[in-house]
Amino acid sequence: MRRLTLPAVGLLSVGALALTGCQSPAAEATPSDPDAPITIATLPVGEDPTAENPIEVFAELFEEATGREVEVTDVPDYLSVVEAIRADHVDIGIMSGFPSALAVNTGEVDPLVAFGGDDKPVSTCVVLNDSPIQTLEDFRGKTVAFADQASSSGYFMPVYMLHEAGLEQGEDYEAIFAGGHEGSFAALEQGQVDAACTAIMLTELGAPMFPFADGEWRGIGESPSMSVQGTVLGRQSLDDDTRKVIEEGIAAVFSPENAERLGAMGSFAALEQIVEPDADVYASFAEIAAVAGVELKDLK
Repeated sequence: MRRLTLPAVGLLSVGALALTGCQSPAAEATPSDPDAPITIATLPVGEDPTAENPIEVFAELFEEATGREVEVTDVPDYLSVVEAIRADHVDIGIMSGFPSALAVNTGEVDPLVAFGGDDKPVSTCVVLNDSPIQTLEDFRGKTVAFADQASSSGYFMPVYMLHEAGLEQGEDYEAIFAGGHEGSFAALEQGQVDAACTAIMLTELGAPMFPFADGEWRGIGESPSMSVQGTVLGRQSLDDDTRKVIEEGIAAVFSPENAERLGAMGSFAALEQIVEPDADVYASFAEIAAVAGVELKDLK
């Protein structure tokens, strides 16, 4: 496995991704070198030097499943993943639910594999244990840290959860974007915000993904579940043989026996959760996205 780091490759905002239609014809698929590496853009996952890094585990398993070398490029956020795919800098990217829907909406990337959701809540908002906040309604007049504007569990779902509790962003509470889940936790720990909204999964993983020990924090509220946990997106110029190799490799990697090794990526590791990545899969995201000020139109 080869690993690179790429800075943000575009200045796209969430709104630009959401509202950009299919303005140019799809890239023409051309045969690729069967010996060429499969290139992947992803956000870095895992900082624990004592544990296997989920991205490196994924790359190792993917190389075994496909027989191809894998080249992983770290990018700073989901928007950069999408732009790297759109610009043909990489073959695929692994995305969570809402960034996937926004990306598909551009008409310039292809959903290759989609991971269906379950009935479990996705997000919660974390407060320090001595906080006076006891209910979601207590967020009125408070400052809340979100991961970033393209995060399913660290923005869209908690904003929807607060909306359902009668609270509107910008009117009833102030939102700040911390540049990731870790940044939102740091802002809470340093007293810069009253709460940090995150994935329930992270609170269950513990350190180093979640920095607060038992007794130091409380979760306030739980969001609904999502119909899609994530999607593997591909560049439109992928040839059919490479698409097939990627799709079969993804199914082999995200299998139950690999869940523990995959760590934070292990939530995708259940073959029965793989669903057909068509427009209907993403339809349930429209209402939730609208609450956050984003419209998902004309999903392709």
